[in-house]
Amino acid sequence: LIDVPVGKDAKVKNLHEALRLKKEFEQIGKKLGKHVKVLITNGMQPIGNGIGPALEARDVLWVLKRDPRRPLDLEKKCLMMCANIFSMLGIKNSYKKAFGILDSGKAYGKMMEILKAQGGKEIDAEDIKIGKFSYSYISSKKGTVRDIDNISISRIARIAGAPHDKGAGLYLHKHISDKVKKGEKLFTIYSENKNELKFAIDFAKKNNAFVVK
Repeated sequence: LIDVPVGKDAKVKNLHEALRLKKEFEQIGKKLGKHVKVLITNGMQPIGNGIGPALEARDVLWVLKRDPRRPLDLEKKCLMMCANIFSMLGIKNSYKKAFGILDSGKAYGKMMEILKAQGGKEIDAEDIKIGKFSYSYISSKKGTVRDIDNISISRIARIAGAPHDKGAGLYLHKHISDKVKKGEKLFTIYSENKNELKFAIDFAKKNNAFVVK
């Protein structure tokens, strides 16, 4: 199963290119004797709230543990992809089956099993260390989030230290189509280094990552 996100800031910019890529993947799969299915998905904004190793890991644990703070867009996409894999295997009621595995705690149990097999240990999302230095970027006006510049968001996270510094990155408080009040948080930058946080803040202020109208 191959996911091809499409969006102006994604590697694949338009549907025409995505369909060409889909065809090529399917042809390669056929030649290799593999059943290949390609999903063309919306790549207009990041999936989930966390950007950066620790923040993304926290998102994943929240989804697996059915925490109220879990990012629902990440959960929805994971279930959709899992359902597609089940359908490829001939499993009926594939989405319901995938949801049942997640909701019952079996998915979390399997994740912990994989983690321990690699020498890791079980940890609560709250115990994952994120950068001790942070800055919240707030909206200067009331409106709706119309666009998110994925390239700027990625650069802010990198300037803050991600992915080299595991606790660095961004946490998105809003996504496209969300309503925003003046003074409300759009995203929070986390860093393990004061100077890197300052550089990330400077970049964020000069590059409008969120369009609110």
